[in-house]
Amino acid sequence: MFERRAAMATLLANRPDNLFVVPGLGSCTWDAFAAGDDDKNFYSWGAMGGTAMIGLGLALAKPNLRVAVITGDGDMLMGLGSLATIGVQKPANLAIVIFDNGLYGETGGQASHTQSGVDLLDVARGCGIGRVMDVKDDAQLHELAGLLTSCDTTLFARVPIRPDEPPRVLPEKDGVKIKDRVRRAVEKVGG
Repeated sequence: MFERRAAMATLLANRPDNLFVVPGLGSCTWDAFAAGDDDKNFYSWGAMGGTAMIGLGLALAKPNLRVAVITGDGDMLMGLGSLATIGVQKPANLAIVIFDNGLYGETGGQASHTQSGVDLLDVARGCGIGRVMDVKDDAQLHELAGLLTSCDTTLFARVPIRPDEPPRVLPEKDGVKIKDRVRRAVEKVGG
C-alpha cells in the first residue's frame, strides 16, 4: 500500500501545462494542494460522488486538454453511475485514479464496500472503460503518472493507499474563485 500524499506527489511531479486535475473532496484535495497548488486544480469541496462527472464534463468540453480525476474509493462508490456514462462517452483525454483505502475517510472512517469485495476495476471494465490498471508498486505508479499525459483511451486506475491522516493542507474554498481560476487556466493553455 502507498502513502497517499507521496503517491499524489508522484502523480503530479512532472505535470505538463495541459494536465488539469479534479481531486476528490477531502484528502485527495488536500494532497493535490500539498503537492503544489495549481490553477489547473479544480478542487471539489462538498461534491462527494460527483468528481468523475466534473472530470468528464471538462474532458468532453476541452478535448485538447488532459484531465485526471484523482479521488477516493468512497467518492467513486457514491458515483458509480458516472462510470457507465464515461464508458459510453469514451473520452481519450480522461483518466480516473482511485486512491483506495477501503474507508469513507471524510465521513468518519467507516469501512467502504471495497473492503467487502466490491471491485472497482471490474466495475470500470464492465462499463467499457478502455484501459484499467491496478497499481501494485512504484514502477507502476510512475507508469501511471506518464499515462496521465499520454494514454490514448479512457484510463481507470486503482492505487491502494494506507489509511493514514497526514496534516491537512487546505486550498481555497470559494467555489466561484476556484471555477474562475480554472477557466482562466483553460484559456491560457489554449482550451
